[in-house]
Amino acid sequence: MKLGVLAVLLADLPLKDALAYLKNAGAQMVEIGCGGFPGKAHCDPEILLNDEKAFAEFKKTVEESGLEISAFSAHGNAVHPNPEVAAKFHKDFENAVLLAEKMGVDRVVTFSGCPGDCAESKHPNWVTCPWPEDFLEILDYQWNEVLIPYWKKEVEFCRAHGVDKICFEMHPGFCVYNPETLLRLREAVGPEIGANFDPSHLIWQGMDPVRAIFALKDCIFHFHAKDTKIDKYNTSVNGVLDTKHYGDVAGRAWSFRSVGYGNDTKYWKDIVSALRTIDYDYVMSIEHEDSLLSPKEGLRKAISVLQDAITFEGKGEMWWA
Repeated sequence: MKLGVLAVLLADLPLKDALAYLKNAGAQMVEIGCGGFPGKAHCDPEILLNDEKAFAEFKKTVEESGLEISAFSAHGNAVHPNPEVAAKFHKDFENAVLLAEKMGVDRVVTFSGCPGDCAESKHPNWVTCPWPEDFLEILDYQWNEVLIPYWKKEVEFCRAHGVDKICFEMHPGFCVYNPETLLRLREAVGPEIGANFDPSHLIWQGMDPVRAIFALKDCIFHFHAKDTKIDKYNTSVNGVLDTKHYGDVAGRAWSFRSVGYGNDTKYWKDIVSALRTIDYDYVMSIEHEDSLLSPKEGLRKAISVLQDAITFEGKGEMWWA
């Protein structure tokens, strides 16, 4: 397994400097944002796909850094009910796939997206309960008329361009937000659908990341190392559904934290052991979204915990058995 970082936390640095910083900090792989919510600070596919000189410079910068690219990330909502918004995210995703093909990278990270409640909607509608029955009608429309048809087409596009791993981050607010919904879409669309497994979004929903890892088995394609701290006092009063700003740490039911600040090293070692048990042997890519730590300090703290938790060598022979 390798230690990686989603480089958007260093968006204020030029790519070369950001990669040098990550390498010096102990990273082995880098996940590069190239559209959608992660932005294009280090990588704009519209330039790199059309300017061979710029592409050659980008490729050389990555190669000379000593880091491998774990994935290109273009998190977005390509099934947004607003056609203009959807078109932008759709373009970003397909450009990420084309750039991945050009760089010899086989996976792209994104969201499943969430449609509206009908063709005339203006905003996404995330359904969280089965009653009143209107909600079930919404789900039927979202999945069968929008989500599945869209991703069937995109899987064909990805197949044609050498990307066989579409890594969905299971994120509340989108149709794929837990193992069950990811597996549902995978079954409907194809084995190219898999997870960018981010424990932080599962923790606050009440899931056990270890059990979720075993449930997904061979369809974890990428991993985000990000932690969540549950505030048991606030949660005991108002539950885990919380729309307060992420900066209101004292008032929220839960907050994203750097690895080790939501759960201890033993917790992360259990996650690593579960990943090794299912033979996941790729990257644990640190994503920094901690409002109590600066990006660089949060990164350093997370690296320290993961360097202790990750097993970097193969399983080896069971010489005692």
